[in-house]
Amino acid sequence: MRIKTTREKRILYTKTTVRWILYYVLILLFFTIMTSGTYTKPVLLVPAALCIAIGNDVMAAAVTGAVCGFLTDMACGRLFGYNAVLLTVFCIAVSLVFELYLRNKFVNYLWISALVSFLQCWLDYKFYYQMWGYENVERIFYHHTMRIWVYTVIASIVLYLIFRLINRFLMPREHLTIEEAIRTS
Repeated sequence: MRIKTTREKRILYTKTTVRWILYYVLILLFFTIMTSGTYTKPVLLVPAALCIAIGNDVMAAAVTGAVCGFLTDMACGRLFGYNAVLLTVFCIAVSLVFELYLRNKFVNYLWISALVSFLQCWLDYKFYYQMWGYENVERIFYHHTMRIWVYTVIASIVLYLIFRLINRFLMPREHLTIEEAIRTS
């Protein structure tokens, strides 16, 4: 690899700073949307955390998962830290899977987002409703939890496009010159 000039380093730092500021402004916007209106709306912070985890390293994915999890706990009125632990584990796993095995493609993101959203909704249902043995508790799962899951999967399509646009313009890229490519092969 070639040595980066001071100008290239400054551009890299500026793009990275702007990208992370945009990430967290969007996270706060999604938190605001989640805390307004009725209870039947998508959990926007789950696909947002996954979008950020796909393009970044494990530590950034873990921190973003924890922040989005704490905000989800506050928005949904859950035990503080419950969703933070879940989203941290899910974001670390997604970051590693996309780094090692999968390509950053829409289909891969969509099925992973659907799976993680379903697991989060299902665990929420298990721990907050079914575990206590309420009467006709399965109606909550079919009429409320599954509806939220479908809304979250549909919203994840739009979120992927937004984060893809941010990453396209602000994600640093490593380029090899023709001479470096010839020497390394």
